[in-house]
Amino acid sequence: MKPAREHVTNNTQTYFVTSKTWEGRALFQTESWARLFFQTLLLYRDKEYQLHGFVLMPDHFHLLISPVSALEHAVQLIKGGFSFRAKKELGSNAEIWQRGFSDHRIRDWEDYDKHIHYIHGNPVKRHLCERAEEYRYSSAYPGWKLDPIPRGLKPPETFGASSGTAKAVPFQNKDAEVVHFQSKDNAQTQQLPSHRV
Repeated sequence: MKPAREHVTNNTQTYFVTSKTWEGRALFQTESWARLFFQTLLLYRDKEYQLHGFVLMPDHFHLLISPVSALEHAVQLIKGGFSFRAKKELGSNAEIWQRGFSDHRIRDWEDYDKHIHYIHGNPVKRHLCERAEEYRYSSAYPGWKLDPIPRGLKPPETFGASSGTAKAVPFQNKDAEVVHFQSKDNAQTQQLPSHRV
């Protein structure tokens, strides 16, 4: 028996989300479909969710997101927004997505780390590349800008063995660049890296 979904309207949680294409069709092997997916994913970023990690596989996607409101709303914008644009811009009348999606609420740093490694390892496991950094439809690929790890999920501080001082916590560099993505009406957008796998 599947537990009831935790429905929230003021969400401060991070989720691992998976959704599959209709009948497992490899729609995202086509460059135009993959580009449109990323345009849609980035269109709603900041306004509706923070994006911490992702991979777009030929027949499904995995995301690590922190929705601003309900998780269902964020996923509906991604999937529904993509379906609408695919019909309009790619001329597709085909069914695109399986109904629903699966999710897992990230509970702590170890859980976050496990899921980001799963996301990045997915194309390697499916033999689409040898190393995660080679797969351009993944946040492991150089050039993608992501939102920082949510404060409650950052790795715990560890103490240096010889000096007794705390080591710097990853991702908390005050000089680190944080790039925010805006809608297509604004000038600043994330570009899909241009190297082919």
